[in-house]
Amino acid sequence: MPNRLADATSPYLQQHADNPVDWWTWGPEALAHARKTNTPILLSVGYAACHWCHVMAHESFEDEATAALMNQLFVNIKVDREERPDVDAIYMAALHTLGEQGGWPLTMFLTPDGRPFFGGTYFPDKERYGRPSFQRVLQEIARIFVEEPQKVSTNAELITSQLGRASERTGEGDAAPISIAALQQLASRIVDHIDAEHGGLQGAPKFPQFSLMWFLWRAGIAFDQPDATDAVLLTLERICNGGIFDHLGGGFARYAVDERWLVPHFEKMLYDNAQLVILLTEAWRERQDSLFAMRIAETLDWLAREMTLEGGGFASSLDADTEGEEGLFYVWSEEEIRDLLPARDADLFCEIYDVTPDGNWEGKTILNRLSETRPLNADEKAQLAQMRETLWKRRNSRTQPAIDDKILADWNGLMIVALCRAAQSFNRADWMKMARRAFDFVSTEMVVEERLEHAWRGHRSGIPGMASDYANMIWAALELHQASGASSYLDKAEAWQKTLDVHYWLENGGYAITADDAEALIVRTRAAHDDAVPNANAVMISNLSMLFQLTGTSAYRDRAEAIAASFANDVARNQIGHTGMATGLLELQNPQLLAIVGNDPSRFDSVVDALSLPGMLTLRMADTTQVPDGHPLAGKNSENAAAFVCTGGQCSLPITESDTLEDVLRGARAGLAELAAH
Repeated sequence: MPNRLADATSPYLQQHADNPVDWWTWGPEALAHARKTNTPILLSVGYAACHWCHVMAHESFEDEATAALMNQLFVNIKVDREERPDVDAIYMAALHTLGEQGGWPLTMFLTPDGRPFFGGTYFPDKERYGRPSFQRVLQEIARIFVEEPQKVSTNAELITSQLGRASERTGEGDAAPISIAALQQLASRIVDHIDAEHGGLQGAPKFPQFSLMWFLWRAGIAFDQPDATDAVLLTLERICNGGIFDHLGGGFARYAVDERWLVPHFEKMLYDNAQLVILLTEAWRERQDSLFAMRIAETLDWLAREMTLEGGGFASSLDADTEGEEGLFYVWSEEEIRDLLPARDADLFCEIYDVTPDGNWEGKTILNRLSETRPLNADEKAQLAQMRETLWKRRNSRTQPAIDDKILADWNGLMIVALCRAAQSFNRADWMKMARRAFDFVSTEMVVEERLEHAWRGHRSGIPGMASDYANMIWAALELHQASGASSYLDKAEAWQKTLDVHYWLENGGYAITADDAEALIVRTRAAHDDAVPNANAVMISNLSMLFQLTGTSAYRDRAEAIAASFANDVARNQIGHTGMATGLLELQNPQLLAIVGNDPSRFDSVVDALSLPGMLTLRMADTTQVPDGHPLAGKNSENAAAFVCTGGQCSLPITESDTLEDVLRGARAGLAELAAH
């Protein structure tokens, strides 16, 4: 008989609807029941595409004996970490205070009032991997709760107190925001930790780590450090050729478990693909590498084909597992391929895609081009494209990975940014249309009383927007404003900014994850550290810098500076863990704007599209009559198209020649090198 999760909107929660566990969803009813019965809480947090979440579910949550023990001893609450990142953030931070490494599934034990006192991640059904069995953990935690209440109370008080101190900490009056020279040094230190052969940070597993790579790219350009940009290019080349990329269907998996980018955890997340498209687009603009152009197109084709839902919003993820086995949908045997392709074609395909009789992973083959040693001629490229199509069609006859079709405002915001940048760089009107449709969906269907909602599925929402939803959708609005010139996008960005300031800003500085009128949790979390998705406070420094340049309203710049000051201590303690903040500081300390004014703005496209200008606001306008008084562009008009490059509030003379514009842009974008020297 289905449990309470049968009516949940989250596909992840619905995966557990037939468990024998008496699951509750997170909310006041579950907590009230725990308090009334004085029963400890078992909180299990995961997400739909998580492989180890599935493993623990099959081993323990579907097991009658384990479920009976859980039901007897605990109030069991299941949470989708993507649907409730506010809950996940608190209890993941609690796990870290216990000295444990984070990950999912997250398994936390709470007092009846929701305070954590013990936890871990995956617990096996039998004692292995150096971990006790889950049943043994359940029994011991329940015993301690009954027989050693003082120990539970002390642990809960210490952990909750530490969580509160972390949220209340301020950087005001202590450490200063990181200097320009220190930002340059940080880039050099990161380069020293890059794997010189495979890219990415040294060792395994390997994550794309967008915030770190984005900072390295931005700093490499700003400080004219080719070793930094070369490190990013190497990383992207290896990712694009590795097994982490789906060479048949497009799109990138979450991360690789090895140091070569060969063996992925096979789930595909919307946010990873958005961030990689953003980075690949900038890399392509700089180097015009056909590999990057191909991977961008293949990934956005996958997005359009498999991830775009009715109305234009984007789904969250595709599962790692099919038929209970990770990667089964994606891997091949040599025999399967030779049965599908003519002998000569099969020989070429196996040579290029690392297909051998023994395979390269658990006896099977993950298609990749990491060992490619020779260039391909045009005929071979065409043949391989046809072969990939043949294999892709056969693969589609297999059991498909499950899709998590909830729509998240913050992840959609990231993909809108990616689509805007790629559409402009490659002159793809269809990609721009996808961006606009997704934006319209979020800004209409996911709004209640003019406030953003975080998640939407099946015409149901109900979860108030998080700071990340506003931050990423403001970023998306600003990208669409730059692409179209439509004032409506700027108006929307300013309206969302006002909501953030009214409901999310904290007295000690920075934006909280949740609004001041949202559900009360044990702490109201604020943070600026890097994560799998960009941190809202880091994104907002960039957004506010852009809003200041667009409107001339100094309050936006002041608020950006206040964010930087409020987290200065955190950044000083762990610079490499706050590269998103460091990127924002690059923009804040050296704001740049390119304005192309006149009736023929496209005449400069060949120059602008051939340079990565990631930190430079780019505007195209017929004239500057709508520019506010006091703005550096005010009164700067030209009968024919002219460009103005503005840095630090000062604009160049009108530039009418493409060669001159390229020289000025190259000098402006590397302008921090001279500042760092002084």
